[in-house]
Amino acid sequence: MFPSTEERPEDDSAKHGGRVRTFPHERGNWATHIYIPYEAGEEFLDLLDMLLPQAQTFVPRLVRMEEFHLSLSQSVVLRHHWILPFVQALKDRMASFQRFFFTANRVKIYTNQEKTRTFIGLEVTSGHAQFLDLVSEVDRVMEEFDLTTFYQDCSYSISPLEQSILKIKDPSFHVSLAWCVGDARLQLEGQCLQELQEIVDEFEDSEMLLRLHAEQVRCKSGNKFFSMPLK
Repeated sequence: MFPSTEERPEDDSAKHGGRVRTFPHERGNWATHIYIPYEAGEEFLDLLDMLLPQAQTFVPRLVRMEEFHLSLSQSVVLRHHWILPFVQALKDRMASFQRFFFTANRVKIYTNQEKTRTFIGLEVTSGHAQFLDLVSEVDRVMEEFDLTTFYQDCSYSISPLEQSILKIKDPSFHVSLAWCVGDARLQLEGQCLQELQEIVDEFEDSEMLLRLHAEQVRCKSGNKFFSMPLK
């Protein structure tokens, strides 16, 4: 019914950079996350190759993200028999949305809600309104299935892959670039953040490089991926 790919489920945290599930796996419960994927090109990775070593002079334990995306939901739990109805509802909500360009060029430091992990991200500086519209529709689907919305009852919204922060009143949509265990804000904010921003600003053609294209919304539920192309 939907374009999808599958992979074997893995619970070995060593294969996920030491990350552990936000909630324990239970048979029949599928961790589900909605996001816009970003396929990094060679030039983007070249920029990251400049940013990461500089950041590691302040926090050596930082490691690169395994994949890149912008979250549109928290991590929620779906029962297996609700996956296809959930994806169908999501597909219906996304049907009217068109593709759009956005810019993510402001370096920012994030932590997860528990402050057990820290992230370096590129914050969206244009296209914010389109992300808010998408999240609004995703939240409607969440409410239909009695699931937690992006802003519900907390100051943070947590994705399963990057565990990123999202403030309620002023959500900070972003692409996480690197992460480490623990709260490293003290070391990364200030001089480090300034130096990282300078690298971004001075990188050749960074203005065009960091003007990204949102072409699809993706839902990952357990070991299944469902892609919903935008118009």
